[in-house]
Amino acid sequence: MSEEIIDQVEENDFEEICSDEVDRVVEILDGLIENIQSENVKHFLEEASSSVYYLVYEDDADSEDAVAEDGEELEQAA
Repeated sequence: MSEEIIDQVEENDFEEICSDEVDRVVEILDGLIENIQSENVKHFLEEASSSVYYLVYEDDADSEDAVAEDGEELEQAA
């Protein structure tokens, strides 16, 4: 059923998600992860946390990687 929901979201216009909401959800999921004993459940919660995080921060991480690579190249050239 979750795949159906994802397909529907991809077909429709994207909703704008604020970083405050993402931060709050990731914090709650991380709190759950700390209190879970099952490694399988932890794995799924970690994936969910990462997926939610990258809804907002994926582009920022890619930009930082590109800047870091450019900075390394500049240092090597000097």
